[in-house]
Amino acid sequence: MFQLKTEPIEALQSIKGVSFPADITFRQLLITGPPGAGKSTLIQRINGWSEEGYVDLALNKWWSAQALTLRPREIHLGFPCKGYKDALAVFDKEWTCCLTPPELDLERVRIPPKKRYFFSVNWHARYAFEFLIPPAEILYRQRTERSRQGTHHVDQKITLEQVQNQVAIYQMAAEYMHKKGMKVYIREGTDEKPLRIIAPENS
Repeated sequence: MFQLKTEPIEALQSIKGVSFPADITFRQLLITGPPGAGKSTLIQRINGWSEEGYVDLALNKWWSAQALTLRPREIHLGFPCKGYKDALAVFDKEWTCCLTPPELDLERVRIPPKKRYFFSVNWHARYAFEFLIPPAEILYRQRTERSRQGTHHVDQKITLEQVQNQVAIYQMAAEYMHKKGMKVYIREGTDEKPLRIIAPENS
């Protein structure tokens, strides 16, 4: 399994009673993560934009999508995968019904260009991506409990292996975007403090 290395962020600020990194602003926030991680709960706690958005990371200029105009908000990510033309969300049937889960194709993940001119947009500074990713065992338990309520179809017949795969995909995407200069951090639960990604050696 993929292992993401993190450490606590020391410089923090409180936004509506929730700890966030001190170097981000309220309007930068985009909160993403696997199903059942608590994204909607966190958005509600900070009075963010209530409607969910969707971003296809393989799409050219996804960073200028209308869905990202209003922030803070919860977003779902579409991932480019090897052998698939279209991006896949982790709750698509290709992940939930296949014996072998799709493999993330990082080379097809588009990264915004760096600011080059005075009047050009600094896309790297416009967004701060919070990846809300609980440990797989905890997330599996949360989703199993939620499935009994019958409120989310994505929790039906969920297995620990599926949750582990979804967690790994989001962790790999977070590390990749961090390495490419995007403002990214991790939170392992809605009541947990944010974590900084430690770049792996020889990256």
